[in-house]
Amino acid sequence: MNSILIRNATIVNEGKTFRGDLLIKDEIISAVGPAGQLDSPKDSQIIDASGLFLIPGIIDAHVHFREPGLTHKGDIITESRAAAAGGITSFMDMPNTVPQTITIQELNNKCRTASEKSMINYSFYLGATNDNITEVLKADPEEVCGIKVFLGSSTGNMLTDKEESLRILFKEALLPVAAHCEDEKIIRKNIDNYTKEYPEEIPFSLHPLIRSREACFKSASYAVRLAMEYNTRLHILHVSTADEIKLLSNELSVKEKRITGEACINYLWFEDSAYDEYGAMIKCNPAIKTKFDREALRQAINNDLLDLIATDHAPHTFEEKSGSYLKAPSGVPVIQHSLPSMLELWHEKTLSIEKIVEKMCHNPALIFKISQRGFIREGYKADLCLFDPDDQWT
Repeated sequence: MNSILIRNATIVNEGKTFRGDLLIKDEIISAVGPAGQLDSPKDSQIIDASGLFLIPGIIDAHVHFREPGLTHKGDIITESRAAAAGGITSFMDMPNTVPQTITIQELNNKCRTASEKSMINYSFYLGATNDNITEVLKADPEEVCGIKVFLGSSTGNMLTDKEESLRILFKEALLPVAAHCEDEKIIRKNIDNYTKEYPEEIPFSLHPLIRSREACFKSASYAVRLAMEYNTRLHILHVSTADEIKLLSNELSVKEKRITGEACINYLWFEDSAYDEYGAMIKCNPAIKTKFDREALRQAINNDLLDLIATDHAPHTFEEKSGSYLKAPSGVPVIQHSLPSMLELWHEKTLSIEKIVEKMCHNPALIFKISQRGFIREGYKADLCLFDPDDQWT
């Protein structure tokens, strides 16, 4: 039996922070106790974690690892290694690859690849389109984390905008429906208007006005209406505006909610003025909004209107990102730096360490019904993250 005893760690788990020991046997958490209270089994490895924090391994419920078909940007090996370096032990990958993950066969192919390449635990979303709703409804809830639906087009061109298809999906889905909420007509109109105003090149600073708060709120409102009509298990991805937060509720526990909301690192960290400095490097969909929106998102994390923190990790090459506004792809690589970014907010006293662990570890496990992970509990998998809270890097 292989055993590891972690001693004198500052354990953060289920709303509590305490100095304790943790024993691992054969990759399972065998015991948790106050510091100095656990005996060391014979021949066990002992780790002195004095001054270090010990939290459950982070579950990132929103990544784009680019495999298959886009591996010049990154692949499951490189991106899962970056995730592990950042304290992430599980990921859920989106379907806008090449080919798109819109059939059970392509889903199985992805799982097979991940079983050979991934450094950490994995799951994959099945993508909905206007024409494959019958196929996605065949998905086994034990094998698929959710169904991704693009209500606004983004990288990969998987727009689903037929009312009939969406109603069938929201009515029949047994899995969480994870929705990218932006109104396509509003975005197209804004692009047309700004193209006329700036015929040479649209400034990146206009990205938040093109992919506007109106586009986000209108689309999210539509998704919420459908979910309430059909009692769908709806998960709204990358909420970026204070307006969308008004559609969410904190009256129920996260396990009881039928509609949940996600915050992503980009929107908790940047504000729209950063487009003047960083341009395409922080171009993402939806766009990063105002300082007011950023502060509203942070507050919604604290008051449980927003339920989890994810990355929306989306790498591109530097050459691709060097293009003009209409050519540079949207997406920001952030997975290795997500925990350090949130720890910075902890140091600033914007978020508590307990709240960070709740949103990055506990709640993803609860929302997506991941068993034996996301918590430090006896009998659970020893998916753990040990780090120095004062280091700049994990």
